[in-house]
Amino acid sequence: MPRRTQLLDVIRIRNAVFYAYHGVLADEQNLGGRFEVDLDLYTDVQHATRTDTLSDTIDYERVYAHVRQLVEEKKYYLIESLAGSIAKSILSNFRRVMKVTVRVRKPHVPIKGVVDYVEVELTRSRGR
Repeated sequence: MPRRTQLLDVIRIRNAVFYAYHGVLADEQNLGGRFEVDLDLYTDVQHATRTDTLSDTIDYERVYAHVRQLVEEKKYYLIESLAGSIAKSILSNFRRVMKVTVRVRKPHVPIKGVVDYVEVELTRSRGR
């Protein structure tokens, strides 16, 4: 009997903004700065579309609070490490999320040049 292919729908959280102390330079770690996070949460919402019940989907308020705690409680040198930590924690703590794409943006980066921001994007799936 053929296996049913699981549908993957997407719940997006865009431009969650936090003040935190990430970076390689001492000033970044002492003075802090703005960090922006986007999430694409891949899941199957088919059942939730029928039941209209929060417990049948992903509570994005809980996801936001979880990400906020991760961004604000620990210092990272690299936004790559921060993004990886967020992805791993989402997959560990939200069982309905099958795959996640995380984007972390750092505006006002201390480089010798003019850029709007630096952004890291990574995608992680269960079992990977």
